[in-house]
Amino acid sequence: MSISQSLLPEFDQEMVNTRKTLERVPDDKLAWKPHPKSMAMGDLAQHIATMVGWSVDTMEKDSFDVAPGGQPYQPPKFGSRQEILAAFDNGLAKARAAIAAASDERFMQPWSLLNNGKPVMTMPRIAVIRGFVMNHTIHHRAQLGVYLRLNDLPVPSIYGPSADEGAF
Repeated sequence: MSISQSLLPEFDQEMVNTRKTLERVPDDKLAWKPHPKSMAMGDLAQHIATMVGWSVDTMEKDSFDVAPGGQPYQPPKFGSRQEILAAFDNGLAKARAAIAAASDERFMQPWSLLNNGKPVMTMPRIAVIRGFVMNHTIHHRAQLGVYLRLNDLPVPSIYGPSADEGAF
């Protein structure tokens, strides 16, 4: 079994759960923050929604620079849940295709995150997909679940029933 064949079932399931969580973000709470140091709910949802698209850059490019020429990357701003979901769905389709098409050899080749041309980290692409994309998405999806709970919004079942949903 290839790396992509072994990875895709987990990737697919995590992305289904991620979309379920993003679907709960209400338009009237995009600016809400649990603490002044926290991200706004809309910014967190944007981060989650666009993170899946990082898979394409990981598989198709050798690096990504978060501050090319010293200018920090500017994430997109979304004004509604529909825009967030559209970005997620678009990125997901491209990400899944890039992962499915990748050879085992490609997964094992190094990829680097750069900051103004300087390496921040370099690791095999499979490690980037699992850690920097999937695990990172799962982490922030859980954070978004807390935001939902603090706003008395229903939290979806992910790995088992939630207090709001008794079944998967």
